[in-house]
Amino acid sequence: MPTDREQEEDFQQFLRRVDDVANLVQSLNSADPDVKEKAIAEAEKRLHEQEKSKEEESKTVVNRTVINTQASVRDTASAEAVNKDDFLAILEADAKERAKRRKRNECLANALKEKGNDAFRKGDYVIAIQRYTEGLEKLKDKQELYTNRAQAYLKMHEYEKAIGDCEWALKCNGKCIKAYFLMGKAHLALKHYSESRLCYEKILQINPQKESLFKDCMNKVNLEEKRMKDEERAMKEVQSGKLAALSIKELLQKLDRPDQNILYYTGGIRLLTGAIKDCTGQTLFRTNNGFSILKDNEAVRRGFCAERKNTAEVDLSVSLLFLWQAVCAGNEENQRLLLTCSDVNAQLPKLLSSGAPEIQKETLALISLYSDNENGRRLLVRHQDLTKWLQILITFVNSTDAKASSAMNILSALTEEEGFKTQCRVMLSTGVLPLFTQLLDECYDVSTPKYQECLFAVLGLMMNLLLESNGIIQHFAVDISARCMSLLGEKDGRIVTRAIGVLSRILPTSSSAVEEVVKGGVVKKMIKFLKAGGQITSNYGIKTLSICTRSNRQAQEDLVKSDKKFSVLLKLLESENEIIVGNAAFCLGQCLEVPGAATSLLNSNVVMILLKHAGGDATRTSVQENAAIALGKLCVAERRHIVQLRKLNGLAILNSSMKYVHSI
Repeated sequence: MPTDREQEEDFQQFLRRVDDVANLVQSLNSADPDVKEKAIAEAEKRLHEQEKSKEEESKTVVNRTVINTQASVRDTASAEAVNKDDFLAILEADAKERAKRRKRNECLANALKEKGNDAFRKGDYVIAIQRYTEGLEKLKDKQELYTNRAQAYLKMHEYEKAIGDCEWALKCNGKCIKAYFLMGKAHLALKHYSESRLCYEKILQINPQKESLFKDCMNKVNLEEKRMKDEERAMKEVQSGKLAALSIKELLQKLDRPDQNILYYTGGIRLLTGAIKDCTGQTLFRTNNGFSILKDNEAVRRGFCAERKNTAEVDLSVSLLFLWQAVCAGNEENQRLLLTCSDVNAQLPKLLSSGAPEIQKETLALISLYSDNENGRRLLVRHQDLTKWLQILITFVNSTDAKASSAMNILSALTEEEGFKTQCRVMLSTGVLPLFTQLLDECYDVSTPKYQECLFAVLGLMMNLLLESNGIIQHFAVDISARCMSLLGEKDGRIVTRAIGVLSRILPTSSSAVEEVVKGGVVKKMIKFLKAGGQITSNYGIKTLSICTRSNRQAQEDLVKSDKKFSVLLKLLESENEIIVGNAAFCLGQCLEVPGAATSLLNSNVVMILLKHAGGDATRTSVQENAAIALGKLCVAERRHIVQLRKLNGLAILNSSMKYVHSI
């Protein structure tokens, strides 16, 4: 008989098995797919082991209530097998009941989540938190309820609670990007800068495609940390009694006096500008409510916002623009606060078009501070409709004073900003494309570096805009293509490449534009660039040629004359870039209609090259078809090519290509 100790050990072992099975059932009901998958695999393994268990003998018989110490070994083994089957059946029934209960609770939790979301949208965050909490009482492992409640806690400035909920959400789903994002915001609000950065780094680790979000978040952390350090430094200078620091506070207090003469305010603003010499001065201006000058002082606001300004109001406005330049230079936090001042935001476009040259000049100088850095440009895009500025800036471009240089620099910077491109796409048919066409006409002196950079940027933006299909594009196609043709002789290869790129995208919209550029010698110019150009230039160049030769007989004849024995096209046909190959095959097929063109290829390897692409080496169907069409046209135009085709066993491909020839 087993000893008491052996019985106790067997009983404890059985209890451990019970715990294991209970844990397994819980895992089978888990919302985490990974946990559930592992549990299914473990269950299958245990069921397989159970089938073999009858061959093994056990020492202890356990029923639901007592240990049978009198049973024989055989009876013990038999009873344990029966009880194990009963126990698994009970567990199976329990699992089904748990699944039903979970499904019912999940429906209730989802309903409560929607109620919470509705309250959140209405701004009732207290009720939202209550509903999310009730939902979690129904289903404790529902990730969305934790992250939604964390978002509500953030709105209530209960940052520690928000962090706690994000941690619970991550226990439900360790790859929950929203949880890391919200936790990063909560840590940032608590000035836990290192912890905030770690949260945002996790987002990038989970999904590298979130790089833009990661950069935005990290930028906010960096700016906030810098702002706090600047304010701490400024406070120390005030506490130490430094005269420069105290003078800024005193001047702001004097400017806060109501009902003074406008000259009083202008003089005070000039003195204040002179006192702001560094980052500490900029910070003290901000922390002493300097940006409220317009909002809180009616006399200053009225003079600055006047439609038709008298001399005193012009001086006041220029003084304010000088002040803001001093306050915002290199200070991104101040730049943000200035642009969020409603009066400043509304007045900037009006100041740009002001009749006072000095106001225009200083407004451009202020905007240049923003366009010089990425954050500043994003602020401009976010808070201003920049398409309204285009007409004014383009007018400045052709001026002879310093405004031209400032306007060029601003345009060059903005045209690379994605948000500005989006605005331009929206406004394409209502003015943007005509304005950029005008700008191309006015940038006549590209030898000047400022014009080169602006023109390069504008051409890039136009390429982006021309991806859109719009009737306004056709209207301006002749003018744009003519200007691009004139740019093909420039020394700056970047400008030439983008000019060809614009041609490749504008010409498909207008047969008139194609006719004009062919008359202007576009084919000969493209062949020249294709002989020496890199892959980007070749891509745009052969695309331009394919458009011209598609419908213009003169272009076909010009290509045959310019590319003796098709040496350029044959070279392009062996490119690794299939888009280039496809367009080269298309051009060749079009030009074979010119008498004598096919004969000039008799001693070349053109049949083998085309056969290779048409026979399936090319992965793009369009490339195979263009090659097959060119091969068919080649053999139709000059039957001696069929001899070479027979040698290469390519008659079957030729036969299949004939359907393309007859269908065009």
